[in-house]
Amino acid sequence: MLSQELIREALFRALSTGADYAEVFAEHTCQKNISLVSAKVDKIADSVISGVGIRIFKGTRCVSGSASSLDRSAVLDCAAKVADALQGSAEVGDIVLRERIFGDIHPIKIVPTGVENSCKIDYIREACLAAKDYSKEISQVTGNFLEVDHRILIATSEGLLAQDRQIRTRVTVSSIASDGSENQTGSVGPGARKGLELFDDFDPKELGRKASKQAVTMLHAGYINAGVMPVAIENGFGGVIFHEACGHSLEASGVALGQSQFCGKLGQQIANPKVTAIDDGTIPNGWGSVNIDDEGTPAQKKILIDKGILKTYMVDKLNGRRMGMESTGSSRRQSYAYAPTSRMTNTYIAAGEDRDEDIIASIEYGLYAKEMGGGSVNPATGQFNFSVREGYLIRNGKICEPVRGASLVGKGSDVIMNIDMVGKNVARAQGMCGASSGSIPTDVGQPLIRVASITVGGR
Repeated sequence: MLSQELIREALFRALSTGADYAEVFAEHTCQKNISLVSAKVDKIADSVISGVGIRIFKGTRCVSGSASSLDRSAVLDCAAKVADALQGSAEVGDIVLRERIFGDIHPIKIVPTGVENSCKIDYIREACLAAKDYSKEISQVTGNFLEVDHRILIATSEGLLAQDRQIRTRVTVSSIASDGSENQTGSVGPGARKGLELFDDFDPKELGRKASKQAVTMLHAGYINAGVMPVAIENGFGGVIFHEACGHSLEASGVALGQSQFCGKLGQQIANPKVTAIDDGTIPNGWGSVNIDDEGTPAQKKILIDKGILKTYMVDKLNGRRMGMESTGSSRRQSYAYAPTSRMTNTYIAAGEDRDEDIIASIEYGLYAKEMGGGSVNPATGQFNFSVREGYLIRNGKICEPVRGASLVGKGSDVIMNIDMVGKNVARAQGMCGASSGSIPTDVGQPLIRVASITVGGR
């Protein structure tokens, strides 16, 4: 994307006013979205993102800028503007770039850009038709295919030169069930750091039926009564509760500034001893996996919480300087236009020793959250509120009728202390995580867990 001569020239210019570190991040990304409504193609959108982000440090001060072009003049002008923010001068020593190849643990069998659109449309259409045929109550079905071919180059004044190519594919099916007076929705959205071989992992008809089954089930569900009760949260996307309520509070972007519920708690018990939580960017073909992060640091598997004890945070270079800690390969950004910071990759609660049937049987009256929905959290306090997309009442240790309108309300540091049963079957699910460095792909996951006591919002 950029010649070494141009990179070195940009780094020299960025360092010329006294910075002690400079970084060039170049990107060229091709993306395709195909949308279907009622099994008919609604939109095919192709986009290209190309540009450069340049960043400098002076101690713990950071200045960053970007340009939407990889032309020589644009790159050097960006470097000059970033450097001028320091308003100083300095002698810059020689910069010797040494290219490093970290390897690729995410093999791609079928590169999506080499396959005609008709193949992708046929797959999504089959899923949509199966969703529509599930029930006469399904009023509308939408399907979406996403492919991303993300190429990055990172060079630093420390001499690092590294590149990575990240190909991701995702399929989404959403169904609306209606009885004429109200609607309920259901959706599925599997994805991976894979090419079109993702199609071999999922039967499109099963995806469609799953989305519609959820919508129809919730259409006929009654409302739950609010109260404090035990809750069993299913595996897969159930892991979003840890991701949001606790994961963001373990990112150095908040910890370094004293804006986290877990500041200063390394080595302390912050969760039930049954809880071990991991962030692992090295899972082969994982939706949130990377070979290197967006600062060129190799991905790592990090045990954040080990049997309830806080072991580490997710750390990027800048906040590592502030905290006196090394980077953990956790720096991520949506694109060159965003400054990177510490973010999650694939974050999950590890398998425990409890049987699923014992977890359900242990609850006399409570909620079974089969599918979690969206929500919000304040990382500084850990206060969260999440909707339950598909829920059921538990009575006398048995899963009973479906209920809607449920939400989980609480504080992250409390909920992980109250996880007192952890199942054996870990599953992960895909999402997009938004924060200061933009929207990035992340996996969430866990086995079935029991939260002994939590506030359930309802009627």
